[in-house]
Amino acid sequence: MIEIPTDADSSSPPTGERRYTAPGFDAGSTQIIDRVPDDETEFIATAAQPTGGAHRARPAGPVAIPPSTPQRPSWLIPILLIVAALLAAAIVGVVLVKRAGAAREAQLNQVRATIETFDTAVRGGDLATLRSVTCGETRNNYDKFDDQAWADAYTRIVAAKQYPVIASIDEVVVNGDHAEANVTSYMAFDPATTSTRSFDLQFRDDQWKICQSS
Repeated sequence: MIEIPTDADSSSPPTGERRYTAPGFDAGSTQIIDRVPDDETEFIATAAQPTGGAHRARPAGPVAIPPSTPQRPSWLIPILLIVAALLAAAIVGVVLVKRAGAAREAQLNQVRATIETFDTAVRGGDLATLRSVTCGETRNNYDKFDDQAWADAYTRIVAAKQYPVIASIDEVVVNGDHAEANVTSYMAFDPATTSTRSFDLQFRDDQWKICQSS
């Protein structure tokens, strides 16, 4: 006899379902064949498709690669430092030379100024100035005169034009606190006849003074 499951039984989940077969001609009874269970269904997850215009994939294209910074050789840095030091030393040297040249030129100008002041005082008979810009033997010659004696002597000198006039200052050499100068001069009574005179100067009392002339 074949047993057929009812609808009530089919609504419930099959547990241990069995199959029945009709007996063969040579079988003495009904055989029950166990059901081979089916393989489990495998679910494959798929990537969610973007909706609308959001999160669209960028089109493939060339990618800009930033240039790599070249590495300087290790021996280049010391050379650059040496070159920089040499340049700095050269600049300092130029500055010092310029300063030394400016200081020397200032001394030469001071010597010339003293000689010009002396020449003006001689022609004008300014005894006080002659004493202030001279020293040594030259200063002693002017100290011998008092004001009245000098005024009398200068009056005679001017009348005879017996005083020298400096036409030009030709050469000045400064060596520390000592200086020498060569000038072209003439006597006031004979301007056409010129001669070379020498002045020996010393730096005293914060100024150059004529200590000897010849």
